[in-house]
Amino acid sequence: MRVGCPKEIKNHEYRVGLTPGSVREYIAHGHEVIVETGAGAGIGADDNAYRSAGATIAKSAAEVFAKADMIVKVKEPQPSEWVQLREGQILYTYLHLAPDPEQTKGLLESGVTAVAYETVTDDRGGLPLLAPMSEVAGRLSIQAGATALQKANGGRGVLLGGVPGVLPGKVTVIGGGVVGLHAAKMAAGLGADVTILDRSLPRLRQLDDIFNGRVHTRFSTVEALEEECFSADIVVGAVLIPGAAAPKLVTREMLSGMKKGAVLVDVAIDQGGCFETSRATTHAEPTYEVDGIIHYCVANMPGAVPVTSAHALNNATLHYGLQLADRGLQAILDDKHLRNGLNVHKGRITNAPVAEALGYEMVDVQKALAA
Repeated sequence: MRVGCPKEIKNHEYRVGLTPGSVREYIAHGHEVIVETGAGAGIGADDNAYRSAGATIAKSAAEVFAKADMIVKVKEPQPSEWVQLREGQILYTYLHLAPDPEQTKGLLESGVTAVAYETVTDDRGGLPLLAPMSEVAGRLSIQAGATALQKANGGRGVLLGGVPGVLPGKVTVIGGGVVGLHAAKMAAGLGADVTILDRSLPRLRQLDDIFNGRVHTRFSTVEALEEECFSADIVVGAVLIPGAAAPKLVTREMLSGMKKGAVLVDVAIDQGGCFETSRATTHAEPTYEVDGIIHYCVANMPGAVPVTSAHALNNATLHYGLQLADRGLQAILDDKHLRNGLNVHKGRITNAPVAEALGYEMVDVQKALAA
């Protein structure tokens, strides 16, 4: 198969779908790889590094899209990209379709077969291709929140770790999954007073064991959510319903009860955000203010640390990518985890949460592929 990797064009996105090391793996499996010139610049990998790995360097993204049987990216295709996709081509990338009707329409019209990193599963019921970026985003959420909390950036002017004689800042993490765990680790490591809210008692018990009492855990009710948000300096939204739009847990009305200059960091923004007042921002303009509360809602947070995140992502995506390259659609038919990753095929939605969120009829994956 001919595998293509275009340069990412989303605002301040420096990651790359294929590192030179991944290219070598595809070449070793007998595939051709086409990489757009400059695609790896953000991680310090120049065209010669890709040539040495066995790739052919394309002069433009158009050449990659025209020649490749499978496109491997990081972020969802932008409008100029989805019009270049075609029927019979496999797209393998993050999609986050539930809150994005325009992209969904573009992919449906293209006829492409689109496999979304964020809905591929594993035998433990996890999301192995989402997990590494959730780890990065969780840790970055505290760095970003601490920066936004500085007075010069519009925040309250609180140092998260405090100093002797002065109480530390308070961090509330909504959601105890991968993002929440890593956000709490970073915040606790800085010396902050941290509380994790979740609705799973088994998960709260697990988190209590992990942190050995250094982090508070609390069952998430409306009352608990309000109390923790009202007392927090930073609130991290770390809620995920796989494939579906995130629930709006913090309303605009609740902002009036929060401390002025407190910071909301919405890591769920790729899925529409879990704060009612959230709207996607970029690394160029990461924050905005609503009712005195600073919002950080960057939709590609791991793009800020591309050397770390691109390699972490490739470590996770390579296994399934090689399956797709080796066996094409048959790999999806044979592997239930790749079937869960299939979101769009020949103009039909094949993922239930996406179909429900956007009002489409869902077609069973096996029926869609058989047709």
